[in-house]
Amino acid sequence: MKINKWVTLFILNFALSTQAMAKDTIALVVSTLNNPFFISLIEGAQKEAYQRGYELEVFDSKNNSATELLNVHSLISRTDVKFLLISTVNSNAVGNSIKLANEANIPIITLDRVAHQVKVKSHITSDNVLGSKMAGDFIARKLGDGAKVIQLEGIAVSSGVRQRAEGFKQSIKQHKFNLLASQPAHYDRTDGMHVTQELLATYPQVQAVFAQNDEMALGALHTLQNLGRTDVLVVGFDGTNDAVKAVENGEMAATIAQQPEKIGAKGVEMADKVLKGEKIPRLILVDLKLVTQKTP
Repeated sequence: MKINKWVTLFILNFALSTQAMAKDTIALVVSTLNNPFFISLIEGAQKEAYQRGYELEVFDSKNNSATELLNVHSLISRTDVKFLLISTVNSNAVGNSIKLANEANIPIITLDRVAHQVKVKSHITSDNVLGSKMAGDFIARKLGDGAKVIQLEGIAVSSGVRQRAEGFKQSIKQHKFNLLASQPAHYDRTDGMHVTQELLATYPQVQAVFAQNDEMALGALHTLQNLGRTDVLVVGFDGTNDAVKAVENGEMAATIAQQPEKIGAKGVEMADKVLKGEKIPRLILVDLKLVTQKTP
């Protein structure tokens, strides 16, 4: 049976055009989708990927390092995945995932949370030390030196927790705060509610709560409102929509606004540069802003 040469030519052209239309993929592995910060980061990355002609595929690690490793393992054998952006669950445990990508010759940029003792092209983040220092300085301006404060911490294995704790520690020292307690609430709103309730029973004299992210701050706020404790300042970190709204309504005192959309977009921009053979900085810091009710 003979095949018409025009049919053959059409099939060949269709195959070639389909290949030409196929886009390279940038994989984005995030620690969780249950956090507005990472949703905003993904949105920024998606917009930038679209503008630059890439497919962006998102993987949710569900705050589990084993799931994170499975996510990376699932993408390293794919020919369409050209780059890995990762915001890790655990700054120490992520090494195995990154080594897998390195062995597959897939370049990597870490976002928000650093990866220890592994090879990556760059790390893009906010200045977490500066941000929590800004939070402490704001509390001092409102309450003066020697204020009685509680700190709600995130996930202990996250690099951001250590950095935000360090910045707040600097404020404690400078302003002679009385740190009544510093306890994990795992970046979670519900945990923030429960931990705050427990701490208030022990430390009713507290004047301010600094939470290392807005979800915990909103949880603390909910507990304080239920107890009628409108005298306690609540300061968060991230600048999520819910937190900014609470600040605008005069419920929360302030939040340190990260720009996760910019972190995500910058990740794709830098990935594009690497894939085109350009050099990029090893560390890229994205600006922060103190958001108060008076912020324009």
